[in-house]
Amino acid sequence: MNDTELLKILKARFEQHMQRHPDIIWSEVQARLKPASLESLQAMEDTGGEPDVIGRDDATAGGFLFCDCSTESPSGRRSLCYDQAALDARKENKPQSSALERAVSMGITLLTEEQYRALQQLGEFDTRTSSWIETPDAVRMLGGAIFGDRRYGRVFIYHNGAQSYYAARGFRGLLRV
Repeated sequence: MNDTELLKILKARFEQHMQRHPDIIWSEVQARLKPASLESLQAMEDTGGEPDVIGRDDATAGGFLFCDCSTESPSGRRSLCYDQAALDARKENKPQSSALERAVSMGITLLTEEQYRALQQLGEFDTRTSSWIETPDAVRMLGGAIFGDRRYGRVFIYHNGAQSYYAARGFRGLLRV
């Protein structure tokens, strides 16, 4: 899909979900979209992420935050262990890649626990799937990684071995523009 088609999809999604970004105007967002950010948004879209604006980026003057807003963890980013070290440690039945490496290749980052909880305030996500989230170094050094989901009307953050992977676990990405 070309940039024009992608922008039409992003604008339509933006207008359909104004509750995710009150007081933000599409023309301001579009003005910040450069070729590299469009490439990342295309990768998010191609893997089922349904990226949308979820707020302003305090870290960059006048910037915006795009996040995967698909109802379930993006279908094209599942069955991945957490990071390259976990992938390398697997002796058999290795997944194709890891969440962190795939995110880097797409030009996005995994959501932090705080960002994941904030996303869940904008809708109900991961009610049948789960998503890896950025894991604190102290947890990762012990071999673990964390992920989140929504069950029973609540958001849960869990731990698992970083080497694990499941067909229903992927990752959601964040892009600063």
